[in-house]
Amino acid sequence: MFKKILVANRGEIACRVFRTAKRMGIATVAVYSDADARAPHVLMADEAVRLGPAPAAESYLKAELILAAAKATGADAIHPGYGFLSERESFAKACAEAGIAFVGPPANAIAAMGDKIESKKLAKAAGVNVVPGYLGEIADTDEAVKIASDIGYPVMMKASAGGGGKGMRLAWSEQDVREGFEATKREGLASFGDDRVFIEKFIEQPRHIEIQLIGDQHGNILYLGERECSIQRRHQKVVEEAPSPFVTPEMRRKMGEQAVALARAVGYYSAGTVELIVSGADKTGEGFYFLEMNTRLQVEHPVTEAITGLDLVEQMIRVAAGERLAFTQDEVTLTGWAIENRVYAEDPYRGFLPSTGRLVRYRPPEAQARQEPFRARKRSEGLPFEQALPQAGGEQEQKGYIRVDDGVAEGGEVSMFYDPMIAKLITWAPTREEAADLQVAALDRFELEGLGNNIDFLSALMQHPRFRSGALTTGFIAEEYPEGFAGAPADAALLRKLAAVATVLDLIQAARAVEISGQLATPTLSSARVVLIGDERFDIIVDGYDGGLLVNFDPNEAPLDIATGWQPGQRLAQFRIDGEELLSAGVKHTRAGWMLRARGASHDVKVYAPRVAELARHMIAKIPPDMSRFLLAPMPGLLTRIEVGEGEKVEAGQPLAVVEAMKMENILRAEKAGVVKAINFAAGDSLAVDAAILEFE
Repeated sequence: MFKKILVANRGEIACRVFRTAKRMGIATVAVYSDADARAPHVLMADEAVRLGPAPAAESYLKAELILAAAKATGADAIHPGYGFLSERESFAKACAEAGIAFVGPPANAIAAMGDKIESKKLAKAAGVNVVPGYLGEIADTDEAVKIASDIGYPVMMKASAGGGGKGMRLAWSEQDVREGFEATKREGLASFGDDRVFIEKFIEQPRHIEIQLIGDQHGNILYLGERECSIQRRHQKVVEEAPSPFVTPEMRRKMGEQAVALARAVGYYSAGTVELIVSGADKTGEGFYFLEMNTRLQVEHPVTEAITGLDLVEQMIRVAAGERLAFTQDEVTLTGWAIENRVYAEDPYRGFLPSTGRLVRYRPPEAQARQEPFRARKRSEGLPFEQALPQAGGEQEQKGYIRVDDGVAEGGEVSMFYDPMIAKLITWAPTREEAADLQVAALDRFELEGLGNNIDFLSALMQHPRFRSGALTTGFIAEEYPEGFAGAPADAALLRKLAAVATVLDLIQAARAVEISGQLATPTLSSARVVLIGDERFDIIVDGYDGGLLVNFDPNEAPLDIATGWQPGQRLAQFRIDGEELLSAGVKHTRAGWMLRARGASHDVKVYAPRVAELARHMIAKIPPDMSRFLLAPMPGLLTRIEVGEGEKVEAGQPLAVVEAMKMENILRAEKAGVVKAINFAAGDSLAVDAAILEFE
């Protein structure tokens, strides 16, 4: 077994690998850029080596620096993490030449599967279903238009070396191809150093399902079930779950066997994922097609670990050390249900624009299984592979658990140089509904301040009736939120509970104020409140008792029994309602009441004494200034192009400027017709959020 492993990556995946390595008794080495000098993965490792400046191209992507760090620290193995370098054949070869084990697949398999065009040809030859399309090189936009027309719209344009949702464009018409083909080439070149693009048929009502593989160097290759990754935004996965609510046991077997056949055709070993596009309209179980093979560990691997009980990182390390897999295909069982949500630094209330900055407050929900709950394997005793779920957490763990994978800390910064993912929230439970309920409860307890985040949006997804029914497609977000996200809707029952808890918070705050000495007049504590949530009004009277407070709405209705241990100043409150339901809410005191974040939305709850409520009706509402004559930067980023000139007349929907953020191009369009009065920035300028790029007459 290895004595020391270097992880050639950063953030949560580096921390993830370190946890397993430490459990196996293997020393660890971190590498870092200047932006990550005090990052958690650096502090967690036994040793750390600086690579260079913040940009990945000058640090994490430099294979020679990674190898030099391994040699300097005496590391005898390198784990690529999610793959800054894992898809580079040359790096795997360089490791072999340096006598350092590469904890991943062989170089020839990386080469075969790293090119999406060539991998599709190999898949077809191996008997794997492939999507109809054009796999040759495309010279220019005109040829792309002709090819797309021959295939039939809609089509998908993809960078050959792409991944992670980058370098992909969906085209419904010739105009879409003309607008998007060159942008796809540029994104492929900028992100992967390869501007080749291929075009394939877009499967309507598609589901994105992938098969997890694990193989050793002795010819054993197994499939570990599937993951449903259909909920995506801009082709970037947002929610993953295992197993899929769509896949039958027979379909799983067929997909798994085809995935194994492909892996065997290229001599694959280590962990890998075969991604498939599946027709949700085809109930025969035959409508699945090969998309690509990821020759690395996937971000969503924890859901597979949760239902199989396997530690995939441990398996990768053991395989790289030459060990055989300690179990067979028949011994792989899928137990319960797991869901993973990716917590991103992006603002769903502003069109999911990227957000960078400091994590002023970062308190993830308490993990009931912080260390991965993997099955025990007593290899030295020659015992068979254990089939039971872990018992470490006792009966409570059998009902469900929470796992948080992250690589950030309070006070740290989410940089513009790297992926905007902050953390992964994973829940496991015996059923899909219970796993989703655990997600909602955990997201309510997730405290994150200082930059925009998608926590409310994730909670809304978990509660959505269509998600609960399992009727998923890759168009889920676009179809269900065509006008953008404005928070999860709150029904009458939830509004009533929020009104009750806001009243309790207000009474606790008022009771604290009464205790302050030296006041000019002795304040009186009234138990009557008027609560306003949007257009809803609640007239409330509260009665106290030893165990909590009874919140009365109407003499003809039963009161809500509210118990809480909240104290003024705490930013998270938990309430026991009627002795059973537990409601968690982010709490912020406002001038007129409370801002409560719960169940996928932030609710502005105004709490008044009855007399104040009467007077509040006469307050004049503050009208925000009209900024419609400016084109404002919706995010911090780099201005790459200005598409118009001063004095030019523009029409609604016309492209005005292009801003690059998080390695993605964002086209800013005119909201209405007008004439450009002034241009305040030039291509190449860095923009702060809300910078006025253009001014209209």
